[in-house]
Amino acid sequence: MQPWYSTMTRPQKRTFWACFLGWVLDAMDVQFFAFAIPTLLTAWGMTKGQAGIIGTSALVSSAIGGVIAGVLADRIGRVRVLKLAILWFSAFTGLSAFTNSFHELLFTRSFQGLGFGGEWAAGAILIGEVVDKRIRGRAVGSVQSGWPVGYALAALAYWILFGLLPEHLAWRVMFLIGLLPGLLVLWMRRNIDESHAFEAASQFREKNSTLATFALIFGRGTLSRTILASLMAAGALGGNYTILTWLVTYLRQTQSLTVNLTTSYLAVNIFGSFCGYIGMAYLSDGIGRRATFALSAAGATLTVLAYTLLHLPLSTLLVLGFPLGLFQSGIVSGMGACFTELFPAQIRASAGGFSYNFGRGIGSLVPAAVGLSSASFGLAESIGVWAAASYVVVFAVAIFLPETRNKELEIHV
Repeated sequence: MQPWYSTMTRPQKRTFWACFLGWVLDAMDVQFFAFAIPTLLTAWGMTKGQAGIIGTSALVSSAIGGVIAGVLADRIGRVRVLKLAILWFSAFTGLSAFTNSFHELLFTRSFQGLGFGGEWAAGAILIGEVVDKRIRGRAVGSVQSGWPVGYALAALAYWILFGLLPEHLAWRVMFLIGLLPGLLVLWMRRNIDESHAFEAASQFREKNSTLATFALIFGRGTLSRTILASLMAAGALGGNYTILTWLVTYLRQTQSLTVNLTTSYLAVNIFGSFCGYIGMAYLSDGIGRRATFALSAAGATLTVLAYTLLHLPLSTLLVLGFPLGLFQSGIVSGMGACFTELFPAQIRASAGGFSYNFGRGIGSLVPAAVGLSSASFGLAESIGVWAAASYVVVFAVAIFLPETRNKELEIHV
């Protein structure tokens, strides 16, 4: 049996790498803030609650951006929206380097979130439409494995910059690096074609307005899928963003680790996350989307509670970072393929983008809740309880979600 990647044509491979690199660079830009939090808490006197609000504001705006991008992707094309999203989040990440207060950073991060949300809405649908149904789970999951790669690049930049520069300069240079993803668009202009599924729906677009197309997301036969997909995203991303936002601060402050040790612990977690994206992508093509969601959610719940509540030795905590990353990312790995398969071509980006990003908007409240509740209950306890509650939602949704593995993509509503 041929490896799944070798079965793709050259244009499919170029699309794969464009979506993968877009997700890598998106993750890098987003995660820079998590590494800057400990410095800004001291330099600006910013509170953990304010840090949580900035993190959540970017995620809420990403939900709005994702919905808008999904609608636009069904109207003007997946590729065009993907390029616009990358340029947008790159520009506002770079502008974050010049902020000098909580409110200024809140502004730039909120606008950065619009592009962050748009990248997934266009990219995940694009790669899901381009590849064969038999490898869709592996292809889309592998694209999403770009997130821990981007996280690792952010960690590497953190380790290098904070080792060479004083902290009051290092975090600014780190955000300036966030301008680099814009260069990817130059390559995409000549190498990436629009999906055939989008082209095939051209007559539908000519006969129906944008508003009418969007309304179909809530129509008969689609509403239940939209609700389930939104709840799935809310639970998966609520838990995931909690760990991504607060793990650095948890290690630096609660465990009193140095910059070098924090980077080492993150490396284990990031490697586990990468394995989760790849491993669960294979598993979702093997045993199905629903079973993979349920298995990942159960593992994530148990692991995050042990990691934050059991007061384990540091050596054990280091090892436990691997399954923590494995399961938290394993849930997200299957969502792109599943959401592509749930909806017909005319509303695929709109419905998938709305579900993922409406769920993201709800899930984005969780990091802020952690920051606010940490003052009363402690940071570790807040992370554990809020993340576990999010993963329980995923497990419950997996019971009712339709199984879509090996499904032919629908063309008509």
